[in-house]
Amino acid sequence: MKHDRHVLTFQTTKRRQLINITPQVRDCVRKSGVQHGLVLVNAMHITASVFINDDESGLHQDFEAWLEGLAPEKPYDRYRHNTYEDNADAHLKRTIMGREVVVAITDGDLDFGPWEQIFYGEFDGKRKKRVLVKIIGE
Repeated sequence: MKHDRHVLTFQTTKRRQLINITPQVRDCVRKSGVQHGLVLVNAMHITASVFINDDESGLHQDFEAWLEGLAPEKPYDRYRHNTYEDNADAHLKRTIMGREVVVAITDGDLDFGPWEQIFYGEFDGKRKKRVLVKIIGE
């Protein structure tokens, strides 16, 4: 059994941002040489998420509106966490959207259903962030 580890890095430009990381994950799988196995993709930050969904701009806007309705950024004083930080909403948004995904690898490629793509969701950005890509298989 083979295993491989990669770290993707991002410099987000907004506090909240969705980035399609499917091409980078696919490249990691290709470089690993694994033909059949699994790839784990997880955010290495407590205020960020990795999830699978459709790459459609209207849906991305819906995510933003839905998440902001569930855990609004402001007023900051509504959250007990915000004593020296102002990112309690980002922690809650990450919990809703999830930490990681696992995708099957078949014939050296991601084994997706129609329209599935992997996204990095940033909820407290404007700084360097990382995503772990761990590949196991044969």
